[in-house]
Amino acid sequence: MVLAGYGLNCEVETAHAFAACGAAAEVVHIADLLAAPENLAGAQILAVPGGFSFGDDTGSGNALAQLLRLRLGDALAAFHARDTLTIGICNGCQVLVRLGLLEGRTDIALTHNAGGRYVCRWVDLAPEGASPWLAGVGRMHIPVAHGEGRFVLAEGARPHVALRYVPGQSGGLPHNPNGSTDDIAGVTDASGRVLALMPHPERGMYAWQRDDAPERGPNVPEEADGMRLFRAGVAYFA
Repeated sequence: MVLAGYGLNCEVETAHAFAACGAAAEVVHIADLLAAPENLAGAQILAVPGGFSFGDDTGSGNALAQLLRLRLGDALAAFHARDTLTIGICNGCQVLVRLGLLEGRTDIALTHNAGGRYVCRWVDLAPEGASPWLAGVGRMHIPVAHGEGRFVLAEGARPHVALRYVPGQSGGLPHNPNGSTDDIAGVTDASGRVLALMPHPERGMYAWQRDDAPERGPNVPEEADGMRLFRAGVAYFA
């Protein structure tokens, strides 16, 4: 189930990513889910895609997170209690972090990029930890596009880091695009089944999408790195 509406705007690409990996992907408007939260019981994967939910007017992801908490809190808890997967990408990551990664965490936050600007470019990521989303995925070269993507931690916080920005094909730019603490690009809950990441794997599914596609020429694999993440999520239920 891929959520849509209220300013989310990457649902089509995200649904395509799941479908390309063999999943039956359904785009569901948040209003429809609020009206029938029991429909979440029929899903195995919940995806909160990127965008600018509610215009980010009260902080990135905040308004949508509060709406989901108040109106779907019980349904989300029941969903997470099953052997399900959840992913939040960019604005969806901000939503999940504000929801405490569905486990009540309050020691992780996302704030404005250290450079004070919106950043849109490709980055390199290294996975770590144990998450079904990252099984066999390896390093990835995928894009970021955000203005509030910097992870900050409370003193003593020990998040379950899933992805870090690493040096690679950054063209002389800093490998960390936003100043995130410890180069954090994505985190999970304790189970590893809830993944929140700021980069956009759904925008790096095919070789022709890559920033280095012209230099690589025609003799490259059709798939790009983002495909592996979605394939890993779908394969969890195979």
